[in-house]
Amino acid sequence: MTILLLFLFFCVRATAPEFKTLIILRTDEIKPYERLWKAVCQVESSGNPFAYNKEEDAVGISQIREIRIRDYNKLTGKNYKLSEMFDPVKSKEVFMYYASKFSTHNIERIAKRWNGSGPLTEIYWKKIKIKL
Repeated sequence: MTILLLFLFFCVRATAPEFKTLIILRTDEIKPYERLWKAVCQVESSGNPFAYNKEEDAVGISQIREIRIRDYNKLTGKNYKLSEMFDPVKSKEVFMYYASKFSTHNIERIAKRWNGSGPLTEIYWKKIKIKL
């Protein structure tokens, strides 16, 4: 009888605990630079996808110039033209590509590198911070 009780004791204690199953049906996509993208669009063009800066020959919602498109095409194998940057989806694609390339997960650095170089990037960053 003692052996039977010990055997039952071990059998009961050796069973695995009961767990409920968690099923994740849908997750939201992680978009680490979405807020920065929106701020850049506000600073660059006030959100206007048809904006054109004649002085810099910069186009679209994020004011992309020809040199950026040539670099992007070279790095990605794409063949975009500057005129295609009036399309906010393509403009965003280019921006996000560079944001991920510039990334140290430091949005200040990403914004400044998007803008260019030199002392004016500090002014640009201040404008971006206001929009963020």
